[in-house]
Amino acid sequence: MARLLARLRRNRAGATIVEFALIAPVLTMILMGLFDTGYNMYATTVLQGAVQKAGRDSSIEGSVPSVLDQQVSNQVHNVVRGASLTFERKAYENFSDVSRAEDFNDLNSDGICNDNEPFEDANGNGTWDADRAVLGQGGARDAVLYSVTMDYPRSFPLARYVPGIGENFTVTAETVLRNQPYENVGGAPATGNCA
Repeated sequence: MARLLARLRRNRAGATIVEFALIAPVLTMILMGLFDTGYNMYATTVLQGAVQKAGRDSSIEGSVPSVLDQQVSNQVHNVVRGASLTFERKAYENFSDVSRAEDFNDLNSDGICNDNEPFEDANGNGTWDADRAVLGQGGARDAVLYSVTMDYPRSFPLARYVPGIGENFTVTAETVLRNQPYENVGGAPATGNCA
């Protein structure tokens, strides 16, 4: 019996198969992660390029936003067939206004627009907003924030094996461009009082 155990200990036949069986799952996960990351980076780059081109084209008078959105959709779907796209345009008077709240006079110093405090109604909707944007393409010389969010199922089933990774990959591409000066711009914004 001792000789048999000694002989089995020295025998190396089949060791490579056992070692490969131990390494294969880790190697497979690393390769799937690399392929998934590469695909997601490529899809993101395609989206960003399409958004940049559509943003430039939309700054021209007479452009039709729905046609430009369809062009972005076509370019993205050539690479990511199952992608869901969400489009949004917000117009601002200046680049410095992008994602900035409407100004208000904080009479009670609580940092919140309330208690009938006066505010500048930059977007003309009659209420104070944390983002002064006007939804849509805006007018001449407006700075327009064009955002497209892409969501699609991952190419590899990483979510089952790696905690914290969702089944879908979501990315947003944005560009801010100024519309061309194709008409005269209106006067000063209205004012109002906070609720």
